[in-house]
Amino acid sequence: MKPVVPFISAASPDERQLWRSALPEALADIAVVKPFDELSQAERQQATVAIVANPDPSEVAALPGLVWVQSLWAGVERLTAELPDDGPAIVRLTDPQMADTMSEAVLAWTLYLHRDMPRYIQQQREKVWLGHELRTPEERTIGVLGIGKLGAASAARLKDNGFNVLGWSRNPKELQGISCFHGEDGLFAVLNRSDIVVVLMPLTQETTGRLGPAELRACKKDAALINFARGPILQSEALLDALDHGPLSHAVLDVFDEEPLPEDHPFWTHDKVTVLPHISAPTITSTAVRIVADNIGGYFETGTVPQSVDRQRGY
Repeated sequence: MKPVVPFISAASPDERQLWRSALPEALADIAVVKPFDELSQAERQQATVAIVANPDPSEVAALPGLVWVQSLWAGVERLTAELPDDGPAIVRLTDPQMADTMSEAVLAWTLYLHRDMPRYIQQQREKVWLGHELRTPEERTIGVLGIGKLGAASAARLKDNGFNVLGWSRNPKELQGISCFHGEDGLFAVLNRSDIVVVLMPLTQETTGRLGPAELRACKKDAALINFARGPILQSEALLDALDHGPLSHAVLDVFDEEPLPEDHPFWTHDKVTVLPHISAPTITSTAVRIVADNIGGYFETGTVPQSVDRQRGY
C-alpha cells in the first residue's frame, strides 16, 4: 500500500489547482498525494513527509509524525519563522531551471535599464522624439547582492553578456571572472561602484531592512536598482527618498512588503518605479514536480531526508 503524502497550501486557488493536478501524476508510482482537508485522522497521524506551498502552520502542526516538509518554493522565510525550531526539517525547492529563469529575468531587466527604457517610455507619453547616447555593456557595472545559486547564475549571465559584474555576499565567496566582496565594507564598496544594483539575497533576520537610508545614499549618482529577492530587505521609505532626492534614478521592483501591492501604494504611480507582480522567477511546475518526486521517492526508498534549511541562517 502506497504511503499518503499530504499537500498543504494557502496559495492562490489557481496555483493550488495546478499543483493538485501535477503532483499526484508525478508521484503516482511513489505515493498518494492528498490535500490536507481530504486526509483521514489516521492519515494525519501516519504522515512523515508533506508537500507545502505557503501552508497554514496549524495544518502542519496537525501532522504530529512529520519528519520533513518539501517546499514548492525556493523562498522558505515564512516556514522558518512560523514552524517551531524542533519541528520538521524544511527542504526548499532547488530547481536548476529556477536559476536559469531568474538569470534570464535579471538580464532582461538589466537591459531594460541599460538601454534607458524608462526614459523612452516617458518620452512616448509626452510625444517626445529624442535619442540618447548608448553606453556599451563593458562601460556598465552591475552589482549583484547575494551570490547563492540564483545570484551566481545571474552574475554569470550578466558577465557573458559583456557587463562588468561585482558580487557581494555575507561571507567570502569566489566566482570565476567576477570580483567578489563580502561583509559590511564589501557591501558599501559594491554600492559605491555599481551603475545597477541587483538584490538577490535571502530574507533572514539579518537581511530584513538591510538596505536602508545609509546604504541607498552610498549608491552612485543616477544608479538604478532591481529587487528580485524579498520586499522587506529594502526599506520602502528610504527607497522613495532615494528616488525623489537622489541618488537613484529608477527602481524595478518585483517583490514587496505586502503582496499583492495595495492599490494606494505610491510605487504604483511613481514615475521612477517599475512594478512587477512577483514574476521574475516563478516555479516551473513541469521541472519542479520531477525534483519533488525524486526527493520523496528517495526518502521512502532509503529513509534519507534531502538537505534541509539551516534554521539559524534561515536558508
